[in-house]
Amino acid sequence: MRKYLAVDYEFCTGCHTCEIACQQEHGLAPDRFGIKLTQIGPDQLDERRWQYEFVPVPTDRCDRCARRQAAGKAPTCVQHCQAGCLYYGTLEELGAKVDKRKVALFT
Repeated sequence: MRKYLAVDYEFCTGCHTCEIACQQEHGLAPDRFGIKLTQIGPDQLDERRWQYEFVPVPTDRCDRCARRQAAGKAPTCVQHCQAGCLYYGTLEELGAKVDKRKVALFT
């Protein structure tokens, strides 16, 4: 059954823990990433509102931690996410967790 990585970017704090955990898990150099935090903003939307969000985006190096999954563990970025905004599972599992939230879904 196919699994997906979902990011609830409304709650991502931009802490970079997912990037660091991935680099350590896979032995990546400091300038290489399996997941990369992308910053949106700060953009002033109107006089009182700003958009300032973070979205962790898997790169081509991301294998969804195949070795960890084979051992029954979650991908390391999901395991170490301090904000608890990264999820991994089937569409059915994720649908129940992220209903009506700002979510980016990655295959």
